[in-house]
Amino acid sequence: MMWLETQKLIVVLIGAIINACAMNFFLIPANVYASGFTGVAQLLSSIFTDFTPLNLSTGILLLLLNIPVIILGWLKVGRSFTIHSFISVALTTFFLEIIPITHVSPDIFLNAVFGGVLAAIGVGITLKWGASTGGMDIVAMLLSRLKDKPVGTYLFALNSIIIISAGFLYGWEKALYTLVTLYATTRVIDAIHTRHEKLTAMIITKKASLLKEAIHSKMVRGITTVPAKGAFSGEDKEMMIMVITRYELFALEHIIKEVDPTAFTNIVQTTGVFGFFRRD
Repeated sequence: MMWLETQKLIVVLIGAIINACAMNFFLIPANVYASGFTGVAQLLSSIFTDFTPLNLSTGILLLLLNIPVIILGWLKVGRSFTIHSFISVALTTFFLEIIPITHVSPDIFLNAVFGGVLAAIGVGITLKWGASTGGMDIVAMLLSRLKDKPVGTYLFALNSIIIISAGFLYGWEKALYTLVTLYATTRVIDAIHTRHEKLTAMIITKKASLLKEAIHSKMVRGITTVPAKGAFSGEDKEMMIMVITRYELFALEHIIKEVDPTAFTNIVQTTGVFGFFRRD
């Protein structure tokens, strides 16, 4: 388990470095904006620098914006997820501060595309390992825990504010290149890790009670159990059926391995969910 946590922290570290490089080598020098809280921090930093005597960096603003969301995540989502989110944000802030802003290319289109792709790789690998980059990821988890509402609507609204603000303040060409960045980021993240996809897990185990207890201690998800019997062995077992987000697949996999390594688990993509998508 310690090695697993170490691996996750290494991935979070690598993701933070990649995100910081995407910002300081491509997006910030070109005044092209990232998505989510990072884009908001970047836009606020530009506004403070250009229109006020304050000079707050993108990294510091990113950390400040995430503090209330991380507190909310600690209270409502879960400690492990929130701790890794905070570590990711803190490391990203650190690397944004120490990596110098460098003009790699004078071509704004190349900056928009490569910045978006690089940022998406950083976010994607972090999510794939069951961690988070903070910001909208925590909001997404919170919404999925409360109600099965698509966070895409909220992310679209936030990104729309970024694009419109960039257009008004720095010209509509910057806003259009920001759209290119957002498109590239979305496509690459979806290729690496589809964040809001629902999955159905069917777990056949002889340790159903222990497994239910372990899952409920770490995940807020309902479970339906069905009696099962091995066709070859004739052993009595139980099949546990639950719907999860892809966010939670990493955690579920390691809970099962820890409690019952011999359990048979089938994960299938879920096309729709009706009713309450949470634990009663």
